[in-house]
Amino acid sequence: MKKAKDILNTANLARLVLGLAIILTIVATILVLTVRRTTTSGPSDNTCTSVVVVASGDTLSKLLLEQGLTHNDVNAIASALKKDAGISTLRADKDKLEFTRPSETEPVSKIVVVPSPWRQVELTCDGAGGWNCNTIDVERDTRATYRSGEILDGDSFYLAGQRAGIPAGILVDVYDLLAFEMDFERDVRAGQKFWVVYEENFSDNKKIDNGNVLAVSFQALRGNVQMYRYRKSDGTIGYYDAEGNGAIKSLKRTPINNAKITSKFSNKRKHPVLGYTRAHKGVDFRASTGTPIPAAGAGRVVARGYNRGHGNYIKLRHNGSYETLYAHLSKFVKNVKVGTSVRQGQTIGYVGSTGMSTGPHLHYEIIKDGKHVNPMTVKLPAISNLDSKEKKKFQEYRKLLDSGVEQLRDKPDLFIQL
Repeated sequence: MKKAKDILNTANLARLVLGLAIILTIVATILVLTVRRTTTSGPSDNTCTSVVVVASGDTLSKLLLEQGLTHNDVNAIASALKKDAGISTLRADKDKLEFTRPSETEPVSKIVVVPSPWRQVELTCDGAGGWNCNTIDVERDTRATYRSGEILDGDSFYLAGQRAGIPAGILVDVYDLLAFEMDFERDVRAGQKFWVVYEENFSDNKKIDNGNVLAVSFQALRGNVQMYRYRKSDGTIGYYDAEGNGAIKSLKRTPINNAKITSKFSNKRKHPVLGYTRAHKGVDFRASTGTPIPAAGAGRVVARGYNRGHGNYIKLRHNGSYETLYAHLSKFVKNVKVGTSVRQGQTIGYVGSTGMSTGPHLHYEIIKDGKHVNPMTVKLPAISNLDSKEKKKFQEYRKLLDSGVEQLRDKPDLFIQL
């Protein structure tokens, strides 16, 4: 037997390295061929499937012709997609197409268009040049997930929510809900606790996206704010408080989410430009120039123009009692004019510093029965409450959901199957 130092001499080591390289090359070649076969093969050994993700500049015609389909096929497929699936265009970086052939040398016999994780459109060739279209809804595995947090010193609700593991999109939805009852500048303090229950959608045990906010609770300064999502017997969906009263008000207290209040409603305030004391009939929210301004509620534009104090301003009438005014705009939305009906949340203009203003901000007013009121404290009417019969069903649902929340509070890693 040779000694170790003889085995590991330069010549033997070179031969050993060369031999290993040849072996690794053979193994790598086998793996590549195996992987390529796996990714292109379908249900049977001969079936060939390829997937194309729609890129910028791609059209249905272009992608189909690249797969060897004829112009007659393109016309038939485009017609079937529009008529039976409502698809007339493809979206870059979102839609994808799967092409299946009986074998690598045969023409495409099946096309699957995937416009969303929850919907597939199958096109199959009937052999006579026609294409049949069938839409398939992918079953969702929806789970209710619980997250809770606490406001710390120097926190915003958004930061506390991120720390609690609440997804950004869900936090935006929660902001929109709580903004009907809360002022995020004044009502958020260290020590306040909150929790959120929201949907997570899975397919084949893999999370695809988030769904709706099912319930939210926040320990606000004016009392605990709770909202529950509930589907009524007629199929309509709304958010209600623990008593079954409509939680969504007709107007939002803070039109721009997470904007800092720079000047409060006051009967006596020293005007920053004029220098003397007079009433400040609204609330000022700091925001950078160009920030979109959403309508605080559904209504109709009754005034749009310019004056020395407000600069560019818009006034909305929401019903017989309430109006809102938005001032110091940098510009208006082109199609939002006097007489235009707007929905809640629709952008009506953009933050600026026109008129008597020392910097970019939104001046926001609520007028009730012709009198200015404090947007942060006025009691706002709910859009709709539940009747006695529906309230009874709601209370049963709420108790069931609250019971689930109690279980998830003790074991937050679990979820409720919906």
